[in-house]
Order: sequence, then structure tokens, then C-alpha cells
Amino acid sequence: MTRPPLAVRARDLLASEWTKFRSVRSTYWSLLVALVTPVGASALVAFAFASAKPGQGGRLTDPLLPEVISLEYAVIAVSVLGVLTFSAEYSTGLIRTTFTAAPRRRAVLAAKAAVLAAVLLAAGELVAFVSFFLAQAILARHHQGVSLGHPGVPGAVLADGLLLCLCALLGLALGAIVRHTAGGIAATVVVIAVPSILGLLPAPWNGRIGRFTLLDAAGQVTALHPAADLFSPGLSLLVLLAWPAAALAAAAVLITRRDA
Repeated sequence: MTRPPLAVRARDLLASEWTKFRSVRSTYWSLLVALVTPVGASALVAFAFASAKPGQGGRLTDPLLPEVISLEYAVIAVSVLGVLTFSAEYSTGLIRTTFTAAPRRRAVLAAKAAVLAAVLLAAGELVAFVSFFLAQAILARHHQGVSLGHPGVPGAVLADGLLLCLCALLGLALGAIVRHTAGGIAATVVVIAVPSILGLLPAPWNGRIGRFTLLDAAGQVTALHPAADLFSPGLSLLVLLAWPAAALAAAAVLITRRDA
């Protein structure tokens, strides 16, 4: 029997992973939280800053701050979605069927990552731009907003949308590594949150540690006025990309060395 071409096998594997992704109810709930929460939070944060009196620190140093803060509320939701994309199959035993139908386990991981990245990149950019326009409309009424054409703003908004995609991929990798939903979610929270907490240490340690954390790197890339004690936006983008890349590399090694 002639083996199907590589392109056909890749297409079939992607179609299979897309079917599994869209047929799970938790996918829609996680996406709903990831879409609605940051949009609402950006409006609330922008209104809080815009309506605060001068003596209460109401003037924003960075007009993009409401959007950056609001997207952090969606990070856990998309990370959980990423974990479930792999761990759910381990918990139900379906992973044995998947690996029997597609023995090349790294190809399965790549297909899951491709489907998840495509969906979350589209959703993340949608959320980023909607949050931006909503927050800036509120800030503009108090003469604190910026337009999309302002230098540095388009790249910052695009980077905001990328954050959700990268966090989802990090969750996917940890779900494949831990192979348990609760454990994968806990590991994701630890990986994302704990380094950022260490970044709250007194100077100069806050900058020395914070420059390597995922959320601080994301904040540096998406800030209109980057912090002086962190890496440059270009290097911070590399740090941001390195987190899911390292986790996916570890997952690719481990899933081929362990039983399903």
C-alpha cells in the first residue's frame, strides 16, 4: 500500500486536531472568558485612570497601560485552554488512539500547536484592537488617549494580541509535559506568576529578575514608554518567545520517551 504524501498526512492531522479542538465545550468557555474579560477590564481601568483626580495619580504615564493590564486577566484563561488541548486526551485515554493513528508524536504536538496558535492569534489580535479602541475612546474624553497612528502604537497593540497566543502555547507544552489537567494548570500558574512576583523585589533585583519574566517582558514589548531597568523591547520580545519555545522543546523530547 502506497504511503500518503507528507502534505496529505499533515493536512489530515491538522484537520483531526481542529475537529477535536472545536468539539470540546471547554474551548468555547475559555475563549469567551479570554475575549470578554480583557475588553471589559480595559474599559474599567481606563475609566478609573481618566476619572481620578490629579492628587490621586490619575494622569497616565503610558496611554497603553489599561490594555496591558486588562490582557493579563485573560492570560490564565488561554493558558488553561492550552493545557486542556493536550491533557484532556490523557485524562480520557484518547491519547492512545491519537498516537496509534499518528505514531509520530512530535507531529501530533506540532499539529496541536498550529491549531491552537492560529485560533489564539486571531482571538488575541481581535481582543487587543477592541480593547485599545475602547480604552482610548474613554481616555480621549479626558485628553489622555493616543491614536492608532501614533509612533509605536501599532506594534504595541499587535504584541498585545501575540501575548495570548504565546501563553496558550506555553499551557499546551506544560499540559503535554505534566499529562494531568490540574497539575498542568498549576504548573502554568507557577511558571507565569511566580517569576513576576519575584520581580517585585527591591531595586536593583526587581529589574534583574523582572527582565526575564514572561509578563514583565510582555509589558516591556507592549509599552509605549519602556522601562529603563528592563531589557529593550527587542530583547524582551526574544524573552517572551523563549518561554513557550523552551517549553515546547521540552515537551517534544518528553512525549517520545514516555508511554502514552
